[in-house]
Amino acid sequence: MRLFQNSALYPSYLPRLNQLAAGTQTFAERRRVFLDDRFGALHLLKPVLDGDADAFLTCANDSRLQRRWAREHGVRLGAAPEDIFLAQIEHHRTEVLYNLDPVAYPSSFVRRLPGCVRKTLCWRAAPSGNADLTAYGAVLGNFPSILQSWRDNGCRAEWFSPAIDPAMSEYVQEERPIDVLFVGGYSRHHSVRARTLEKVAALAGSRNIVYCLDVSRLTRLAESSIGYFLPLQKHRRPRTVAGIAKPPVFGRELYELIGRSKIVLNGAIDMAGQDRGNMRCFEAMGCRALLVSDAGSYPAGMEEGVTLETYGTPEQAVEVISRRLQDLPRSAEIAARGQARIRDIYSKDVQWKQFGDLVGRI
Repeated sequence: MRLFQNSALYPSYLPRLNQLAAGTQTFAERRRVFLDDRFGALHLLKPVLDGDADAFLTCANDSRLQRRWAREHGVRLGAAPEDIFLAQIEHHRTEVLYNLDPVAYPSSFVRRLPGCVRKTLCWRAAPSGNADLTAYGAVLGNFPSILQSWRDNGCRAEWFSPAIDPAMSEYVQEERPIDVLFVGGYSRHHSVRARTLEKVAALAGSRNIVYCLDVSRLTRLAESSIGYFLPLQKHRRPRTVAGIAKPPVFGRELYELIGRSKIVLNGAIDMAGQDRGNMRCFEAMGCRALLVSDAGSYPAGMEEGVTLETYGTPEQAVEVISRRLQDLPRSAEIAARGQARIRDIYSKDVQWKQFGDLVGRI
């Protein structure tokens, strides 16, 4: 099949990509830097990562990348992002479109696709307000309750999973100087997670605790000199958290940090309900760190006390982490078993076969 996959960049990742790609001039060069950095690689399908001639990848919300393609292919100056995206699809003669950024390109975009496109799939593992994705052949995700919400909105929704990035094996280390690592967002959508981070941060006096936080705009404003005069107290991080917080990390820098960590702390967003299995779970286990995450319904291979550890309350998170740091051989055993289990279940070969099966069914 002629596969076109569209990824999407976080705004906080863009400065890193711009720095890494500073010496590039062409679309292909900037895209190659993006692929080499492995950002979002758990979602990228095997033909894209392998450089298959029939597979094409872009990041439609990367304006620098898209302008380069437009210039190189004679698209009129000032063309809208959606028009550049459509021109890429037509030029590639795409048969199957897999879009990781469907809220930006909803049903109204799908209805404009050229006739060569036979199947359309998108990934969306979060509630998305009034976004209309009904024109897609299927909405994919790995959270059953959210898939059901898409069905309730009139979409066909199918279970699909991220897959372990083979590059993670390069970052598995025996010496792990970081006791606890947390990497993730901090906003009003993470109230339970925020309480857990505050409790675990209290261990920083005796343990090496590293938090790399991607904070919301409201949190940045609340913690600014002006923000302290505004009624934004609930958006400010506790002093114990802010005192150890570092900027967010992505791509290979994230893999490297996980590879140096004994424990990776995880917590679902508030909207996830009881569903578990976000990207951090796969990244932590793929780099053989011990995953300590909140209790809930996990996908196959993620089993409490066997391949990961779970907690029910912020106080329990501290207890679990303290216990696991006191018995490092047992912790390493759980982490190694977790890595082996999910490497088998969620390989790129398995993911690609599952995707092909889905395409055949819709």
